[in-house]
Amino acid sequence: MNKNEFLRAIADKTESTIKDATAFYDAFVETVQEAMKAKDKITLVGFGTFVAKHKNASVRPNPQKPGETINVAACEVPALKFGKSFKDSIN
Repeated sequence: MNKNEFLRAIADKTESTIKDATAFYDAFVETVQEAMKAKDKITLVGFGTFVAKHKNASVRPNPQKPGETINVAACEVPALKFGKSFKDSIN
């Protein structure tokens, strides 16, 4: 399912327009990004938890030049941990 198919499914389930579904989707994504940037955690009961995790700096093999290494800077990475009820719903 791509983004357009997803938006159409949301519009159908909520009996709204694709324009309304797109506005909701854009607001949802923006809100999650802002919260993660502020290092806030978003917990949606029955779905999962969005969180920004810290990844330490490391030295990795260079995939373009075998035998050489590159330094990877520390950064924050987005993570989504699905809740038990959501996991159980797909099995």
